[in-house]
Amino acid sequence: MVNAGKHEIVAVDQIELDRSNPRIRKFLEMYGDNPTPEAIFLALGAGNDDDVGGSTSTTFEKLKQSIISNGGIIQPVILNRRADGSLVCVEGNTRVALYKHFIDTQVKGSWTHIPALVHDEIDDASVHAIRLQIHLVGTRPWDPYSKAKYLYELRTQDHLPFATIVDYCGGRQSEVVESINAYSDMEQFYRPAIGEDGDFDTTRFSGFVELQKPGIKQAITAAGFDCIDFARWIHDGKLFPLQKVRVLPRILRNEKAREIFLKHGARKAEAVLEKPDLNKTLLEAEIGQLARALVGRIAALQYDEQQRIQSEPGGDTAQALTDAQAELTKLLKWLGLSS
Repeated sequence: MVNAGKHEIVAVDQIELDRSNPRIRKFLEMYGDNPTPEAIFLALGAGNDDDVGGSTSTTFEKLKQSIISNGGIIQPVILNRRADGSLVCVEGNTRVALYKHFIDTQVKGSWTHIPALVHDEIDDASVHAIRLQIHLVGTRPWDPYSKAKYLYELRTQDHLPFATIVDYCGGRQSEVVESINAYSDMEQFYRPAIGEDGDFDTTRFSGFVELQKPGIKQAITAAGFDCIDFARWIHDGKLFPLQKVRVLPRILRNEKAREIFLKHGARKAEAVLEKPDLNKTLLEAEIGQLARALVGRIAALQYDEQQRIQSEPGGDTAQALTDAQAELTKLLKWLGLSS
């Protein structure tokens, strides 16, 4: 459990930025080790700029202008006071870097001290708990790739049990497993697919999340391809938008659609697939009626039909159920009705 900490006003020049912060680390991996404080500052700024256009994250420039306009920060940064008395920033590195930058560039204002919640000698588990609560389920979420990278390292480097990770960040274990596996596949297959000079585009991450859905990998293998081919399709834009990954099993099973897909991508290939034969009653039914009908149909599902669907994870019925589950999960989350 994280100790309560104390609210203090701390001299900015006593605070070290946290080089183990995943958002900073992502840029250190791209631009090399032993960065100067200015490079860390740029990494933080560029990291926030990744969120430009996002609806939930504050961009670097907006944060900078807000601090200047208000003469300081409202939400205190979080620091860890080590046994030797040194202070490292656990949360709020961007704001600390901005204060340092304001001092260096002589921006008018009082930037030598910053409000902070100071914890004494908290361990790595407590640091993880703070980051997970703030950036995975809190109001300042990391981008999905950075979240997955952090979860992957907690699981594979620190060997935290899934139950502990889920306790920290909430949600379901299946979602954590899916995110970790998607990160692992992206690193294993996408990074080599783009080559040394390619741009590692983390916004393609959701395509690798879709790859984890039931039946997708089986369909790729059954058609004579592998995950390296999948990574190339992602890189070449053949699976854009990335939700088109869900249609991939149907495309690969259809000879004509597969041929078009390999030349022109999923959008044109999908056009030659047979459309579901939905009658007028189904199309005009209210969503509640459809939900009740589906519940009743599932309850009446015979064992042999269950086995048939189970034996064909890339089949039309399995894929339709997977798509329905994904859309229903998103809808319930948006409505605030999910547990």
